[in-house]
Amino acid sequence: MKILFASSEAHPLIKTGGLADVSASLPRAIVNLHHDIRLILPAYRSVLKQGNRVELAAHLELPGVDGPVRILVGRLPGSKVTAYLVDSPAHFDREGNPYTMDDGLPWPDNAERFSVFCRAVHAVAVDAAGLDWRADIVHCNDWQSGLVPLMLAETPRAPASIFTIHNLAYQGMFDRKTFTTLGLPPHWWSMNALEFHEHFSFIKGGLVFADWLTTVSPTYAQEIRTPAFGYGLEGLLNHRADTLTGILNGVDYAIWNPGSDPHIPVPYNRRSLSNKLENKHALLEHFSLPVKDSAPLFAIISRLVNQKGIDLVLETLPMLIKQDAQLVVLGTGDKLLEAALRKAGKENPENIGLHIGYDESLAHHIEAGADAFLMPSRFEPCGLNQIYSLRYGTVPVVRRTGGLADTVVDATAQTLADRTATGFCFDAPTAPALWDAMERAIQHYREPERWQQLIETGMGQDFSWRRSAERYIDLYTRVLAQRGA
Repeated sequence: MKILFASSEAHPLIKTGGLADVSASLPRAIVNLHHDIRLILPAYRSVLKQGNRVELAAHLELPGVDGPVRILVGRLPGSKVTAYLVDSPAHFDREGNPYTMDDGLPWPDNAERFSVFCRAVHAVAVDAAGLDWRADIVHCNDWQSGLVPLMLAETPRAPASIFTIHNLAYQGMFDRKTFTTLGLPPHWWSMNALEFHEHFSFIKGGLVFADWLTTVSPTYAQEIRTPAFGYGLEGLLNHRADTLTGILNGVDYAIWNPGSDPHIPVPYNRRSLSNKLENKHALLEHFSLPVKDSAPLFAIISRLVNQKGIDLVLETLPMLIKQDAQLVVLGTGDKLLEAALRKAGKENPENIGLHIGYDESLAHHIEAGADAFLMPSRFEPCGLNQIYSLRYGTVPVVRRTGGLADTVVDATAQTLADRTATGFCFDAPTAPALWDAMERAIQHYREPERWQQLIETGMGQDFSWRRSAERYIDLYTRVLAQRGA
């Protein structure tokens, strides 16, 4: 099959979150299954500055877009995946985050920027770009590519489309004036198309018009059909329930493997777990924390926002300090949460280490050096760090939601007895519920044989991308068969 995979980010070219990991790993896995999948993403300044080899492949004249748009072609680094870059300097040649300015506010022209991206994706997909290549399937991801399924739906003999929801909280919502300014067809302003409560919604283009919808875990596929998680779109998603599938994200064990990870001080596996302790000591030294092997080192690698439950973690810190446990945090986000963590770290320099920002190498070291990993998310479509943690023998403590519910088995008397337990789960999005799970983790940590069992069971789990890729290939095949019928 010929598959065009449209995403606004892909590691290692550009990354703000889990979408980048998926957009790199899933195409790699599909190429390894011998399909012709090609990635397309914007040519951000930071992508072009990396110096990867690219060539000019095409010039596009797109409707409603002033000036030419170029398609550059190269490879996704470290893979056989062809990568197309949509080069429109007026829209993507700027410093900083792909979506927000330095002050954290969205770029004011985001609707225009990603409508250009969608038009370019459509042109490549239908072989209107002069690349002598036409997709069978266009796999779109999140709101930034949401207009593509609608464009394809109005194109005769167009490729089929899949739309994956990575996080329904981000919908690409703009006002009516923006819709008009972009010169989009007037009939798209309809409750049956892009209009949503008098606003213009990018994501509705995917939700309404894609041949099939997926999201990144089976539990999240159920959750988004409820008012608590549907953000007003649960009615539409229930209407499309027969064409909505939850496929759990995978991880790339070539990158996330403690036995061969170049970012960690000492490699290890299930047969050499004593080396994990050396990584812990090196991590404590990195954060200028004292060695306290009698209590666990918890870790967070996250966007520092309320969705991730960071406020709940802050509420548990007095109890954590009382237990003389330790916490290291890597992330950036809400300035108030950042300030609260800085204050806590300053007041408790022996227990809390903090790195505001993102550092890929440090993220790997934290996974290898921590004893337990905290993900108290209010919602979590899939989550990847809890899966990385399992492979690194870093026991996850998670809220039972979305992909966290699908990947972590709570430690109970029964699951410990049958050796299926891999972590600690809680239900209510409250600090007392989180602390109950953390306290259970601390108690188990102080029983070395039980803790070792949790580590070994977790490290034996298989969440490889190959399994997920095979499910996507089956879905692509089914959608094309329905199209043919």
